[in-house]
Amino acid sequence: MRIICLLPWKAQVTCGKTLGLALYYLLKRRRSITQTNLQLCFPELTQPEQAQLTKKIFCENALGLLETGLSFWAPNKALTDIVNFEGFSMLQQAQTRGKGVILVGAHYTTLDLGGRLFSQFFTLDILYRPHNNALFNAILLKSRQRWASNVIANAKTRQIVRSLQAGHIFWFPADQDYGPKHSTFVPFFGINAATVTTTAKLAILTKAPIFILGHHRINTDFRYQISVKPVFETIPDNPDLIARKVNTAIETEIRKYPEQYMWVHRRFKTRPTGEPSPYSTIK
Repeated sequence: MRIICLLPWKAQVTCGKTLGLALYYLLKRRRSITQTNLQLCFPELTQPEQAQLTKKIFCENALGLLETGLSFWAPNKALTDIVNFEGFSMLQQAQTRGKGVILVGAHYTTLDLGGRLFSQFFTLDILYRPHNNALFNAILLKSRQRWASNVIANAKTRQIVRSLQAGHIFWFPADQDYGPKHSTFVPFFGINAATVTTTAKLAILTKAPIFILGHHRINTDFRYQISVKPVFETIPDNPDLIARKVNTAIETEIRKYPEQYMWVHRRFKTRPTGEPSPYSTIK
């Protein structure tokens, strides 16, 4: 990763696509999970279209892995002036109200690079989940501490609340299935999905407005697009409504570039009582 990020952008894209195609054929289980997700979320696509999209997803995920190297080691000058930022003034205005902002993120393939690019415009606190590999975890944490104001472990709820009460922008991913304990079932791409209620609880407690964050690669050039939009500026005392609207906002961002989302995770593994998992036959 360190070597590849020194290559010209077009060479990095070639490496990413080659690696992605190799992983498509090698990672049978992840391929099956991705195909299942696409069948659930994009039933309007034909089987050949879903198969083509699956290959694109693996290529984009591999390229995203290489871009993580850019977020680790690229100098600031290499990342200047390659970003289109939509919604800058709305987020800036929200900060002037003296409250923090909950910036809802999702697992796009540009995950770490998107955060670093965003930090060129606004100071950002982020949620952090330690990686299982100790070496990769050390590099990842050191990298994120370079561009994030505070890197908060996912169990440190009080620290998150203090961040918002201090008026900080706090990035929180709300798109994965974390099990039934702290979730509610609301639609995501038309499927009842276990959706974390943490976003709603933080917003209700701190009265911090909720914005949605999207960051995508513009494939025609070495450029990226960051967009932020308000989901709730006044927070209702209704966790299910908040979860529902947040899911809708995330879905809207994913549909812009569906191949640039990490469909390789089991988004629908937790099901309502009595409903089988769509991944039960995948080994």
